[in-house]
Amino acid sequence: MFAGGGSFGAIQVGMLYSLASHGITADMVVGSSVGALNGAFYAGDPTPSGVERLATIWRGLTRHDVFPVTWKTMLGFLWRRDFLIPHDGIRKLIDDYIPYRNLQDARLPVHIVATDIITGDSLVLSEGSAAEAIVASTAIPGAFSPVLYRNHYLADGAISSNTPIRVAVQKGATRLIVLPTGHACATDAPPVGAVANALHALTLLISRQLVIELEGLNPSIEYYVVPPLCPLVGSPYDFTRTADHIERAIRTTDAWLTQNGLQQGDIPREMRPHSH
Repeated sequence: MFAGGGSFGAIQVGMLYSLASHGITADMVVGSSVGALNGAFYAGDPTPSGVERLATIWRGLTRHDVFPVTWKTMLGFLWRRDFLIPHDGIRKLIDDYIPYRNLQDARLPVHIVATDIITGDSLVLSEGSAAEAIVASTAIPGAFSPVLYRNHYLADGAISSNTPIRVAVQKGATRLIVLPTGHACATDAPPVGAVANALHALTLLISRQLVIELEGLNPSIEYYVVPPLCPLVGSPYDFTRTADHIERAIRTTDAWLTQNGLQQGDIPREMRPHSH
């Protein structure tokens, strides 16, 4: 299961790299927000070489590739007053790198979680356009416009179900491996900028919601949470630390596996509120 977290999605890539290197694969993928993008790519090529390609893609990303805020977009926002950033960057990433067009054509079953911005309900997309599903699941309110899809106005899956544990269980999963992105637990001041602050707030929501959902999970469901990076500084709007996030996540996940992490179903201390 892939949670959200903006540029901290690079941390998931390091986790994936370590898991794949140890021969650990999934039978099904559930993703939300940036986790929808990572999860969809992995579902298309769930091999060590596929994960290596994903890492290469992430190392080459800049903020402009994902959040193309320019004077033109700012003027457009002032004119329209409904959203700040166009979906063009996300759509280009999907078109360039996702190796299938419809979700049902992925090598692994993949379920993308988005939020109905009118009702607040989670909507699970398991077939149809991969691009529309991923764009909807990554549409941060205020930054991106909602996506009209199948008579629903859809936005970021983080609003209703960032780490969609219940979705995975409803789809038949009995053993969960959760890849959280964590939050900037060692930052001493809020990030600068509206989008950066919105993303930071979402990562805090993600961590709290994940802990609550895991604590309420039926005891018959096994779960293993790969520990996120801690301490972690920076902003989920900043892509300059991507390579470091990937390398650190590889090392920490390798250590977690060596310490029998996949035999100990607990909630990592890094997920609970703490300070440095």
